[in-house]
Amino acid sequence: MLRSENTVVGLDVGTTKICAIIGQVNSEGLIDVIGLGTAPSKGLRRGVVVNIDQTVSSIRKAVDDAELMAGCRAETVFAGISGGHIKGINSHGVIAIKNREVTAVDVARVIDAARAVAIPMDREVIHILPQEFMVDDQEGIKEPIGMAGVRLEAKVHIITGAVSAAQNIIRCANRSNLRVNDLILQQMAAAEAVLSSDEKELGVALVDIGGGTTDIAVFSEGSIQHTSVISVGGEQLTNDIAVGLRTPMVEAEKIKKRHGCALGSMVSKDETITVPGVGGRQPRVLSRSGLADITEPRLEELLGLVRRELERFNLLPTIASGIVLTGGTVAIEGICELAEQIFDMPVRLGYPVGISGLVDVVNSPVYATGVGLVLWGARNKSVDITSYQAGNGMFDRVMGRMKQWFTEAF
Repeated sequence: MLRSENTVVGLDVGTTKICAIIGQVNSEGLIDVIGLGTAPSKGLRRGVVVNIDQTVSSIRKAVDDAELMAGCRAETVFAGISGGHIKGINSHGVIAIKNREVTAVDVARVIDAARAVAIPMDREVIHILPQEFMVDDQEGIKEPIGMAGVRLEAKVHIITGAVSAAQNIIRCANRSNLRVNDLILQQMAAAEAVLSSDEKELGVALVDIGGGTTDIAVFSEGSIQHTSVISVGGEQLTNDIAVGLRTPMVEAEKIKKRHGCALGSMVSKDETITVPGVGGRQPRVLSRSGLADITEPRLEELLGLVRRELERFNLLPTIASGIVLTGGTVAIEGICELAEQIFDMPVRLGYPVGISGLVDVVNSPVYATGVGLVLWGARNKSVDITSYQAGNGMFDRVMGRMKQWFTEAF
């Protein structure tokens, strides 16, 4: 296969599926999606690798399919990371400005000061995301370079993850003959693909409901305010359907996607579904409302957990534009209506935007994270970041990315 220098590969390593998307930067600087490959994920549990061999096999199949569609070879990838081990904290740093004018070096120094928080040895920094800067007493500054002052302050959001979880994803990619350019938090990648700048400015909560986890990212005034991961996802709903309807897990997943409904009031009493039996037993015909009696309480509980998470940090008043749902589980009919009842604010599904090419192929909330990884990778591809294989610290790469952002901005 041909090697293309202007391609970017996103690798979404999820609990129920692994997705590889290949994008190509066109002459206008936009991303053309040219390849897509998916494979069932059998080696992960709640976003964390539990079987390396099975995960490698799934990654290889997804990447092979994407390469075949795109007609080019994938060598480096931007991979997503999630799981209950992910933690986000807000921090604050202050420095004195040299020569009374803010430079890119000053920005790097103040972010370095802000990240000086106690992090356990078994955790590492994945992202350092600036929220706002303050020069002397002036607040709300997004781009401080070039401003005059004597004191520079920064508020940042630091995302950390378990070292072992990150290394296992990298090891799986390496054993699939891929180099990992960067690890990106999955809800940050999804936000890149589905959120508008207006929503981020006004205030929005992205809720990515995957197979094993539900990932939350809250934006306000144009910057990230909060991230968290709830270790409950669509897999638990599938398990409930399998137990409640006495059908295999594979069939329960199909029933959830085809016939699932988040609100029992939306289902006609006359509707029926065919449920395959276990161990060769005959299929049975059951009412669809019986399926809704299983799906509605579980989804209500899941969305209730998200609401409690937002209430715990007093974030509901800051998300004026509402909630954006994405991920594989949100394809269930009526989930937006149920979410609007629970959150008492507007809710919409998040579809990938800002791309061209095979738009119709990836036009689904299922591929939001994969497309977001490609968009994130295209934005940061020019950054000279040493590969994970070299063993360099995560913070060095994060700072390299930060310095590049500010250099490009000015």
